[in-house]
Amino acid sequence: MRSIWAFSAAAQMPQARHCKAAGASTPCAARPPKEACPMLSLIQRVIRASVEVEGQRVGAIGPGLLVLVALEPHDGPTQITRMAERLLGYRVFADQAGKMNRSLAETGGGLLLVSQFTLAADTRSGMRPSFTTAAPPEQAERGFNQLVQICRQRHAGVETGRFGAHMLVELVNDGPVTFLLRT
Repeated sequence: MRSIWAFSAAAQMPQARHCKAAGASTPCAARPPKEACPMLSLIQRVIRASVEVEGQRVGAIGPGLLVLVALEPHDGPTQITRMAERLLGYRVFADQAGKMNRSLAETGGGLLLVSQFTLAADTRSGMRPSFTTAAPPEQAERGFNQLVQICRQRHAGVETGRFGAHMLVELVNDGPVTFLLRT
């Protein structure tokens, strides 16, 4: 499967999210740490993937994972560290028996991290997405950079898009295998 997607950054977003995915009606920021809302990333197993900004390739990988990363106001160091662990340890690559039993850490594949605030959109009502659930740009950039840093400390071959830029993302999905990963 071959896809080309375009993404762009948004203006500052208000901070309020109700964690419906966790079955709660209180904002995540007001919830106790044990009940924290999950951080979201969309992972795709790819044969290859790349990111282009203003006509220049800024990141590219061969076989591995393309990860679209959404940060929300409640995402902090705990969720970011846990997401890095899950990205590197999630078993989506085939073993010798053809079962999804091997992780990115085991295969040594590439990891392409792309910030994508639209993944955090609230789409529950209306005909237009609301981005009030996305982290403000400064907070999201800090969190995204922390995720990149942790992944680079633990894994070789980590590439990124450019935060806040209009990006063209090209990929060849292997499978297709795509998961919405939550911490």
